[in-house]
Amino acid sequence: MLVDDQPLLRTGFRMVLGAESDIDVVSEAGDGIEAVDLARRLLPDVILMDIRMPRMDGVAATKAIVDAKLPVKVLILTTFDLDEYIVGALRAGASGFLAKDVPADDLVSAIRSVAAGEAVVAPRILRRLLEKFVDRLPDPAGDTPTSIEVLTDREREVLMLVARGMSNAEIAKELTVSETTVKTHVGHVLTKLGLRDRVQAVVLAYESGLVKPSR
Repeated sequence: MLVDDQPLLRTGFRMVLGAESDIDVVSEAGDGIEAVDLARRLLPDVILMDIRMPRMDGVAATKAIVDAKLPVKVLILTTFDLDEYIVGALRAGASGFLAKDVPADDLVSAIRSVAAGEAVVAPRILRRLLEKFVDRLPDPAGDTPTSIEVLTDREREVLMLVARGMSNAEIAKELTVSETTVKTHVGHVLTKLGLRDRVQAVVLAYESGLVKPSR
């Protein structure tokens, strides 16, 4: 589903995605309220969600969709690469974000990745965002971050490397293990901490103090 208050942009995205045999655009919405309503009724696999919209913005809409426990993944689209709203959207439960001027092939790849349950925010981009904004954006729910004490030493080490912007391949090289082993460790981290993806894992690593924003 496409959610953006600019019809022309929605048309452009529809044209790009319409060329893909495995992707169907099931609906469009021009604001967050309409998006939440359609998400409840249509249950799309992935929503491309703009951030700045009338009536209800993309962050609030994402939170409403996630809180309703709908089987829907949200991929945030923004013209503001370092917009502080992005961190709020990630905390609300978005599976990642892309700039609106992303190349068509990258957009299609991101949609497929999100549909498969992966996060699409490049780790280095997320790290940059968190280092800039995490100390100024308190958790809206006011909850204490999940304890990382349940992790083994190796799992904690892997989480730290993920939060520092390293890919699975880079972590494997750093720890002298296989990528499959790293992927297994990441999976255990997500399961033990009750997290959905690497994005939430990085946010938790910062919020828990495991990794400190640089200055």
